[in-house]
Amino acid sequence: MRITDTLTNASVRQDDLNYVFHSWSAQGHLDPLAIASGQGCQIWDFEGRSYLDFSSQLVNTNIGHQHPAVIKAIQDQAAQLCTIAPAVANPQRAEAARLILERAPAGFRKVFFTNAGADANENAIRMARQVTGRDKVLSAYRSYHGNTGAAIVATGDPRRVPNEFARGHIHFFNPFLYRSEFHATTEQEECERALHHLRRVIESEGAESIAAILLESIPGTAGVLVPPAGYLKGVRALADEFGIFLILDEVMVGFGRTGAWFALDHYDVVPDLITFAKGVNSGYVPAGGVIVSEKVDTWFQDRVFPGGLTYSGHPLAMAAIVATLNAMTQEDMIGNAQRLGASILGPGVHTLCERHAMIGEVRGLGYFWALELVSDPAKRTPLGAERVAALKSALMARGLLTFVVANRIHLAPPCIATATELNQALGILDDVFTQHGSL
Repeated sequence: MRITDTLTNASVRQDDLNYVFHSWSAQGHLDPLAIASGQGCQIWDFEGRSYLDFSSQLVNTNIGHQHPAVIKAIQDQAAQLCTIAPAVANPQRAEAARLILERAPAGFRKVFFTNAGADANENAIRMARQVTGRDKVLSAYRSYHGNTGAAIVATGDPRRVPNEFARGHIHFFNPFLYRSEFHATTEQEECERALHHLRRVIESEGAESIAAILLESIPGTAGVLVPPAGYLKGVRALADEFGIFLILDEVMVGFGRTGAWFALDHYDVVPDLITFAKGVNSGYVPAGGVIVSEKVDTWFQDRVFPGGLTYSGHPLAMAAIVATLNAMTQEDMIGNAQRLGASILGPGVHTLCERHAMIGEVRGLGYFWALELVSDPAKRTPLGAERVAALKSALMARGLLTFVVANRIHLAPPCIATATELNQALGILDDVFTQHGSL
């Protein structure tokens, strides 16, 4: 008998509430969704109700749920060798690194594996500080980089405030024309003024004290803030001018999410370090890492890197990475996200914006979009939490899971999502906004 045959939604939910301490939550105000299994873009509960997963959970199941090739690779590796220390040479680890480097820009040489995106950013910061001999790290207010010591302080959103115990972190405003900090009226103005602002922060903090600028290529949790043309290249130019490392955080946007292997591919910019996690193996087994440039690798040839993790390059995670990257290539998942994102999902959310005044703006690329919800379109007043929660509940009642943050609905389907599934989701969104979206 399968374990799911003896369970109900209510029993699973109650056991969870009894025994599990949840992240980012007041523990007495939880009502978790009970999920039994999934396949592709669908998941279902213990009573057979299905949901179209357009959240990719936490924007990580880029290949969808239960991909058979990845499941088999994990099973085969478990049968051969479940775990081995990171100092030991392992073929799956080397192959995973090789496949990642094949997809990275020219100029990268090695991969340092971590357990997730937060510790990837931790170790990228460590590398930058070691190589430059400097301490400070600049990052954006509109950002999220993880929930470990330096990563959460590098994060700009308010979750950092109760956690500010790491040193040397300075924040600046990244471009966001819809809510411009620079009184800009065009993307070009926003770009120029944001770069001037960053220059002044560098000068005011003392360029000789700054080790790195850490940026999400496209800030995700902060609202899918697609940077204006020229911004990332401008940041690269500032970093070069002042001898500062540029670290691009691709944890959420890497491996197909934007219709390219890396979001940075859209902007013709090459950083010094790239961090990744999530989509590299869809989170089937936790994994992340830092893609290390030739410059950094060379520096550490005769110097000890002061960092390490017990499970760095864990064989099960590495097997999942190898199978994931091969499946994404063989099944053209990147091309699917690019083509259908441009022809169906992007135009579809723009049509929703035109039809429903509550949607103040839509932003995105590929299979990565955000709907900015407002109560007053003229004033761009963010929609209140209660109304956003009601919309989320209405979407779930119709069988659509989305990634909801603040006053935004984020759409991040697996890169395998079909035209039929995209149109189904867009239809549900249209119906729900028609029924619940009056201002």
